[in-house]
Amino acid sequence: SLGFDSEGGMEVPTTGAVTGWFKGAPTPGELGPAIIVGHVDWEGKIAVFFKLKNLKKGDLVKVLRGDGKQVKYSVTRVLTVNKLKFPTELVYGDIDYAGLRLITCGGKSDSKLKRHVDNIIVFAKAVE
Repeated sequence: SLGFDSEGGMEVPTTGAVTGWFKGAPTPGELGPAIIVGHVDWEGKIAVFFKLKNLKKGDLVKVLRGDGKQVKYSVTRVLTVNKLKFPTELVYGDIDYAGLRLITCGGKSDSKLKRHVDNIIVFAKAVE
């Protein structure tokens, strides 16, 4: 689980091999937007969310929770947005269904800063 960093932003996983669930959001499968983040690359190698950008509307995503329960989601939207224009309310705001937000870096990169300037955000809705 992930919380907030010292600057008030959401923590990110400390390795490229795993994702993290934001503990300030609902648990996957509960009412509201569950938030899972992961890296697209790590130390020059592909990371756990490298292929996130390839998801399309209607694709199925399965989340295995810590308690062993699996929750299935259908992708409703994939958005690439500049980090400076991050749609906070759209991602974290209340919804009336069990939703999922998968977030990683991607899109454009800044070669001088050696970092991504965009985020890729996948929106999904739980399915039976």
